[in-house]
Amino acid sequence: METFLGIDYPTWWFLVVGALFSGYAILDGFDLGAGAWHLFLKGDRNRRIALNAVGPVWDGNEVWLVIGGGALFAGFPVLYASAFSAMYIPFMLFLVMLIFRAVSIEFRSKEKMYWWRQSWDIAYSISSIMMALLLGVVLGNVLQGMALDSEHHFTGHWLDFINPYAVMVGITTLALFMMHGALFLAMKTEGRLFEKVNDLLKSAMIFFIVSYVLVTVYTLIYLPHLSDTISENAALFIVPALATLSIANIPRLVSKQKYVQAFLFSALTMSFLLILVAIELYPVMIFSTIDPAHSITIYNAASSDKSLGIMLLMTVIGIPLVAIYTFFVYKTFWGKVKMDETSY
Repeated sequence: METFLGIDYPTWWFLVVGALFSGYAILDGFDLGAGAWHLFLKGDRNRRIALNAVGPVWDGNEVWLVIGGGALFAGFPVLYASAFSAMYIPFMLFLVMLIFRAVSIEFRSKEKMYWWRQSWDIAYSISSIMMALLLGVVLGNVLQGMALDSEHHFTGHWLDFINPYAVMVGITTLALFMMHGALFLAMKTEGRLFEKVNDLLKSAMIFFIVSYVLVTVYTLIYLPHLSDTISENAALFIVPALATLSIANIPRLVSKQKYVQAFLFSALTMSFLLILVAIELYPVMIFSTIDPAHSITIYNAASSDKSLGIMLLMTVIGIPLVAIYTFFVYKTFWGKVKMDETSY
């Protein structure tokens, strides 16, 4: 098996896919979180300001999802086929909600009638909530494992993706995104709207911390295989420790009204939690609940080494370009939102 810097290509590609989806979670996470709070913001002007906070960046954030999905398909076609077959419904629902959210943002202010704007506000908020929940449900099923046979075919029921653990992870993901989104809105708003957002932020932090504790306890008790790697290597305990410290630092910074720093720690929290997921899974990508030997790993799901090597070179060139573009957009639209003739 070919290697680069002493690491085999499937492992490199596992890291690349993880980094891309982490970037998507951090960037689009606050969009979805802000959308989840949308109906809690009263008044047309307040909702327009909230939309304008995410307006310049939401579609660029989704680029990371497109690249991540393409990288998953190119690098691990077996995983891509099995996961989409097993969770066809949540993926299709996610796609529908993705479309509705985009349409809601663009159409909402095209007409001035109250019923028109209210309808799109509802569609925007519900689609944002559902996207966050569905992402968490998919992650929960990946962590828990699925009924895969020796050919990596899903043999369970089409509604198996709705299970207690997946729902818990979905709710926790929604809570994390809502906290992330409230922090972003706190950075972008002022006056009475800022005060309202600050109140929502306090509720979001409680919601996330409670959800996180519950899903962590459930994982340790009922899914012991996810902690095997850390149990065997005590040095890796630093990752959950850093995640916990990062979470604890968010309320401290909010109490001091240091919202930018709190937002950065919210992003760090997502990074640490996803790194923890990678550690818990590697080298397995989806556990088989029928027989561990049927699990999908980075080795039996990967493309050829030659393909992975060529794509890795393209990634080394492409990802920095996307990162530079993303930085430029955020730098351009940094600061508080101001209403003008170009606003949503």
